[in-house]
Amino acid sequence: MPELAWYAWALLAVAAVIVGLSKTAIPGAGTVAVAIFAAVLPAKQSTGTLLLLLIVADLFAVAMYRRQTDWKTLARLAPAVVAGVLAGVVFLWFADDLWVKRTIGVILLAVIAITLLRRRFASGVATPGPHRVAAATYGTLGGFTTMVANAAGPVMSMYFLARRFPVKEFLGTAAWFFAIVNLFKVPFSVGLGIITVPGLLLDLVLVPLVVVAAFAGRRLADRMPQHVFERLVIAFTIVGAVYLLLG
Repeated sequence: MPELAWYAWALLAVAAVIVGLSKTAIPGAGTVAVAIFAAVLPAKQSTGTLLLLLIVADLFAVAMYRRQTDWKTLARLAPAVVAGVLAGVVFLWFADDLWVKRTIGVILLAVIAITLLRRRFASGVATPGPHRVAAATYGTLGGFTTMVANAAGPVMSMYFLARRFPVKEFLGTAAWFFAIVNLFKVPFSVGLGIITVPGLLLDLVLVPLVVVAAFAGRRLADRMPQHVFERLVIAFTIVGAVYLLLG
């Protein structure tokens, strides 16, 4: 077990709660957990440790929202996501932590700006042509950012928000998306050496907090108005993007 100060454990506990909530109530908030883990643990260990907690939260989210999923959207995203993950693997071999953070921060801010402009001046991604382009663009960026920093939450949140999904369909589609993608990432993460025994031991301590927060998030989602949900998604996405760009 890594030797950490009490305040480091407290921060990791907060991050674990955020992980659970982000999967079942507030997508985009997970980037805050990415920031906390990166601040407390070495970069590679933080990525691998957080990945396993995300998978646990994904499983609970899938169980809760499995009936509210847009499978056509996931099928359209799949090829681009695979390409993005593979690009992320290559990028990790050459880029240092600073370049990774800044690259993802720029991408996220660009995604936010484009999405807000589309929602203001157009009809989202409803027509077939733009939808295919958006799926390819967001899918590639989502695959890339999830591989290099577990930071695809804001990217995909902007895509699902542009699709104008209701709260439960948004959460169900996102749950299946991340469950599949995060499991797909495991062999690459093992090969890159970012999943470690100390990280597994940390996960054993933090998993109960993730589970409790996931159930709390489900109750929160049942009571959350659509407009509040959308504003929270955008707000947490901006916070995560700024952190990754300037942190």
